[in-house]
Amino acid sequence: MQKIKICDNINLNYIQETKFKTTTIGTYIHRPLNAKDATKNALIPYMLRRGCAKYPSTRLLEEHLDDLYGAKMYHSVEKKGEDQILGISFKIVSDKYLPDNVSITDSITDLMLSVVFEPLLENNSFNTSYFEQEKKTIKEEIENLINDKRDYAVWRCFEEMCKNEAYGVYKLGSIEQLDKITPQELYSHYKDIISSSFIDIFICGEVDFDAVCNKIRQFVSGMKFNAVQYPETAFNPAGDVKHFEDIMDVNQGKLSLGFRTNIKPTDSDYYALVVFNSIFGGGAHSKLFNNVREKLSLAYYVFSRLEKYKGLMIVSSGIEFANYQKAYDEIFVQLDAVKSGDISDNELFVAKSALINTVESYKDEQGYLRNFYLSELVANTNNTIDGYIEKIKAVTIANKIVLDTEYFLKGTEA
Repeated sequence: MQKIKICDNINLNYIQETKFKTTTIGTYIHRPLNAKDATKNALIPYMLRRGCAKYPSTRLLEEHLDDLYGAKMYHSVEKKGEDQILGISFKIVSDKYLPDNVSITDSITDLMLSVVFEPLLENNSFNTSYFEQEKKTIKEEIENLINDKRDYAVWRCFEEMCKNEAYGVYKLGSIEQLDKITPQELYSHYKDIISSSFIDIFICGEVDFDAVCNKIRQFVSGMKFNAVQYPETAFNPAGDVKHFEDIMDVNQGKLSLGFRTNIKPTDSDYYALVVFNSIFGGGAHSKLFNNVREKLSLAYYVFSRLEKYKGLMIVSSGIEFANYQKAYDEIFVQLDAVKSGDISDNELFVAKSALINTVESYKDEQGYLRNFYLSELVANTNNTIDGYIEKIKAVTIANKIVLDTEYFLKGTEA
């Protein structure tokens, strides 16, 4: 990946790949995650997608995208540790596949810059009608979190685990904060974050990189920015084990266990942690899957997952209410087995192979490529895909994981 500094707080990142028939270009704004601003931050990309100074309505914007050979626009809100990332991105047909030497890279770059830096306004505020529609959209997305009980139980465990930390804030914020926001307040907030946020622009595909770089640099040359860096994520040790339960009308219990790994992405043994997780619960080859689910039939599903930016690991399982203690105990039997080195050569080989195959597959999809390199920048590890794979191959096993939080979603009859 080639990286160019545009100005104090904007980097342009170019992932040059000639095998794709499409080109993606996107802007990603990094904000420190906190309860006060998370909802306002999340609303920004929802509003930006509705129009801009060049195309002052959603209809005109969509018509222009159609004119650019069916270009697609996407908005996103991500959370990587305590970095809330607001995204606007586009996918277009690569110039080399267009007839008569037509180029639309220049046009889509112009459009992206206008959408991000010249939003649609009315009376020096965001459009009221669009604002109310997007507030409703985000409210529904927050409310729908509870509909998938598996994801909800994982979220509730993290929420309680990090209750007094920024990571305990949901990526879209809260309905309580949403109800208080006005179009005028949101536009004022937008102006503040544009000038005081670190911004990554990513291009993946094959373009005239120098031309795109010059266009972006010229566009922002008259703007004022504060020199900032990526938001930092706090790492906290485990305290006394905390226990939480919710009772709902569910037919299957959801047991989530939150662990502090005490390992940062920049630590030398981080890659050992990645392999540890793969062996423990990272797929159908793992100890959790083959013992808790397959051999003992104590879970409908069970897996472990890392939250690398925060140094956390979650175990998620769906169980019969009556099997709570048996499933709980067996999860720790398998955890102790990995921590004590009770790992066969085949288990280690399969766990590493699964990780390597997954990372290799990123090369075949532009979204995964962008996410990989953006993640490396946020974590300050700056690996290439091949470099990451070499570190996985060289791994021995980590042993610093400590239980912090237990959460159980049980039914009314349990």
